[in-house]
Amino acid sequence: MGMTFEPLDGISFGARVTGVKLASISDEDFAELYRQWLEYGLLIMPGQFLDKGDQIAFARRFGDLEFDMAEIGNMKKDGSLRPDDGSDDMMKVNRGNMGWHHDSTYMPVQAKGAVFSAEIVPSEGGATGFADMRAAYDALDDATKRKIEGLRAHHSLHYSQSKVGHETKPVKDGKVNIDDDSGQTYGGYGLHDGPVSIRPLVKVHPETGRKNLLVGRHAYDIIGMDPAESEKLLNDLVAFACQPPRIYHHQWEAGDAVIWDNRRLMHQATPWPFTMARRMWHSRIAGDPETEAALAA
Repeated sequence: MGMTFEPLDGISFGARVTGVKLASISDEDFAELYRQWLEYGLLIMPGQFLDKGDQIAFARRFGDLEFDMAEIGNMKKDGSLRPDDGSDDMMKVNRGNMGWHHDSTYMPVQAKGAVFSAEIVPSEGGATGFADMRAAYDALDDATKRKIEGLRAHHSLHYSQSKVGHETKPVKDGKVNIDDDSGQTYGGYGLHDGPVSIRPLVKVHPETGRKNLLVGRHAYDIIGMDPAESEKLLNDLVAFACQPPRIYHHQWEAGDAVIWDNRRLMHQATPWPFTMARRMWHSRIAGDPETEAALAA
């Protein structure tokens, strides 16, 4: 039996994929997988148990990588748990990521997508949520569509982390992985000292041609709008978008791998007991500078 795609029940996006091993996927099967990825936005592939090399190689089949592998979770290299007492930057980032967002909208080029896999999962909590911003745009009334067409907002990781009490500092060369177990540096990825990215509230997907909302926790200060009105509009759009049947929360099992389309979906981390270990691996696929570059001011 070959590769099969089972749509997620009652949800506007997403499919579970069986009958394939990503570490040895053929060119023919990958071409079909890519087509279905554009169709569903999220593909869930249980029981893959990808090692680092396999995950990076698979992610590279989707395009150049923004970064090849980053560890996400609450574990130090020695296996001990990071403290959740306000002293650890990775834990601050974990808390920030619980807000709905698209990856890398704060960078000069927004990410195309991501491969995410589970190595160690807690026995409760720790699901990852996804929201269909194409279906959300389609569901807006005509007046709202007219209102937001052409509007542009700023996107900044400094801004979004400040909302969870993370006092960030600009860095010149941000890296993805934490270099040591002190917890004093996240590596600064996304906390650059360069210009703030500007992005439209409505973005046409470069491969499907469909319109998608582009908002989330990194977005603020819509150009030409009063700050309070801007904040309300952005919050209202997220609240509207992130409702059934446009959301799905994936409860992880060790060995799971997913691939999501960052141009279509927002996502969020969710809480788990920080006394329980969680270790996930994230490979981020770079966006095309021709279509995913930030706008000029």
